[in-house]
Parts: sequence; structure tokens; C-alpha cells
Amino acid sequence: MVEKTAAKPAPRAAYTPRLKQLYRDQWNKELVSELKLANVNEVPRLEKIVINVGLGRAKDDKRLPEVGANTLRKITGQEPIQTVAKQSIASFKLREGSRIGLKLTLRGDRMYEFADRLINIVLPRLRDFHGVKAKSFDAQGNYSLGLADQSVFPELSYEDTATPHGIQVTFMINTKKPEYSRALLEKMGVPFEKEGK
Repeated sequence: MVEKTAAKPAPRAAYTPRLKQLYRDQWNKELVSELKLANVNEVPRLEKIVINVGLGRAKDDKRLPEVGANTLRKITGQEPIQTVAKQSIASFKLREGSRIGLKLTLRGDRMYEFADRLINIVLPRLRDFHGVKAKSFDAQGNYSLGLADQSVFPELSYEDTATPHGIQVTFMINTKKPEYSRALLEKMGVPFEKEGK
């Protein structure tokens, strides 16, 4: 008697985020020639995105920690961790061990997906938007931008935005110079404000 074997399903093609595919196939080579780099290993590379929510007002508004955590869960699909004060500072009315914020780190495909949504959906929804500031690079080439409130994210409902709070997004870029970081972010579509504004 011959045993019947179940037919194996055809393997699905692996999904690659749009920005990751463009970086590998196109921007990598373009940046080598545009920045006159010696080899492909010097090309600036997005390593991770760190997202922070400050909870400075949490002592006045007890709902803020839960609202902030809900925002980060919905816009990233990841659970944030709480950050606590490492020392007491009397002038800020801050005690050691008190909760001061929420943060999470995105890497890999989730990082590219979030960057794509932030650049192409969220930033264009900002009111009176003229581009992001070009001076927000640090000495290592990392770039930070802040959003005044979370209502610009389409993943959030009206109830999720009833308690507004700010969000800081930091692009951690492996590079030698801030100019190289800017070249990479421009390829990704980050709209920098025009000089003289």
C-alpha cells in the first residue's frame, strides 16, 4: 500500500520593506559615488530608531503613562519600557527612581516600516510644515526630530489623542560625518527646510 504524502505549500516570497529594498538596490551605489567614498562599507547606514515620550507631567496627569504607552504600542507594534530618574534633582522636583519617560528601539524591518510611515504619511500631515530642521544632527551623525503631539499618526483614534503628549524620534545612523547622514535621509525622503528659513 502506497502512503499518500501531503503536498507542500509553495514557499511565500519573503517580504522586504520598501525603503530597505531601495537602500540595498539603489541608494547604496548612488551614495558611494555622490559622497566619493572609497568603498561600500563607508556608506551611511540606518542602524536603529529610538522613540521617546517624556512623562514630566505625569505627577499632574495620572493617565499620561498609560496614554503614552498606548501611543507607542499602536504606532510601532512594540511594547515600550519605562525610564526612571537615576538621581534626585530638587530644582526639577525630581526624585531618584521616579518614572520620567517611555522609550523603545526599532531595528530591522520594523525600523524601515516606521521610517516609511513617518516620512511619507505623518510629516506631510503636520500643520504649517515647512520641513524638518537641518541643525538637529549630533556630532556622530544621528538625527532627532520632535513632534508636539501624537494626533498626526493615523493609527490613533480620537480617544487615543484626548491627552496630548510629545514624541521624540531619533534616527541612529552609522556614519563618519553628519553630512553623510543628511545625504542618506534625503534619499529616504526626509524633507529638510530650505536654507534661510
